[in-house]
Amino acid sequence: MNASDASRRCVGILAGGGPLPGQVAAAAAAQGRDVFIVAFQDFAEPAVVAPWSHAYVRLAAAGAILSELRKHDCGDIVLIGPVRRPSFRDLRPDAEGARILARLGRALFAGDDGLLGALVRILGEEGFTVRGAHEFLSQSLGRTGSLGRHEPDEMARSDIERGVEVVRELGKLDIGQGCVVQNGVVLAVEAMEGTDAMLKRAGQCRQPGEGGVLIKLCKPGQERRADMPTIGPRTIEEASQARLVGVAFEAGATLLTDPEACIAAADNAGLFLFGV
Repeated sequence: MNASDASRRCVGILAGGGPLPGQVAAAAAAQGRDVFIVAFQDFAEPAVVAPWSHAYVRLAAAGAILSELRKHDCGDIVLIGPVRRPSFRDLRPDAEGARILARLGRALFAGDDGLLGALVRILGEEGFTVRGAHEFLSQSLGRTGSLGRHEPDEMARSDIERGVEVVRELGKLDIGQGCVVQNGVVLAVEAMEGTDAMLKRAGQCRQPGEGGVLIKLCKPGQERRADMPTIGPRTIEEASQARLVGVAFEAGATLLTDPEACIAAADNAGLFLFGV
């Protein structure tokens, strides 16, 4: 199959939660591509996937997932939207799922990036080309500098530098993509609970006085086709409720689920939204 034939094949979207699966579908359709969504049961949002050809499949039903992708002649695959890693007790894999779990091997016990990297490799071995959501949503990539009316002051910039250092160390251990720093004190780091839960915890740990910054970055060597950092309007709202002064992210490597709404929310809350 030549490149032009491949470009005409259907784009398969493996969809977790949130609005991004629908945005990728719309962007692919705008390029003239057919779209099919494998919506992960209990994670994908019905209103997001409803406008598109789709099927609901359990996360561990790899046989059903591969069958749907092949039935709809999917070539390019996009993994997008959060899913919660299930326990082994809850997996209940089908026969093909059991074989893929065996192929994953030790990656099953790695952090999210190790597991996702192994899944990307296996999908490639199955004949699919895994594409990053950012390849379809380039307009949603956060850029360098302030995106709204507010700028980080000297203390906030110092907290950003500290947060970058902390998140890079977390990333080396494949733990998380974010932390909250206030006046040099690390209030919270992100693990499997996700950004929103971390922000709630940071608000409870907040020290007297001003300040407090959320920092989100890619992990060093991260598989960006599967788990790029994401910020949405809810992130800004949670940061505001935690009484932070701003949100910093890795420019060119962070997806804003709704850039205009994120900027408006930050402006209204008096927070900076800053790409580093």
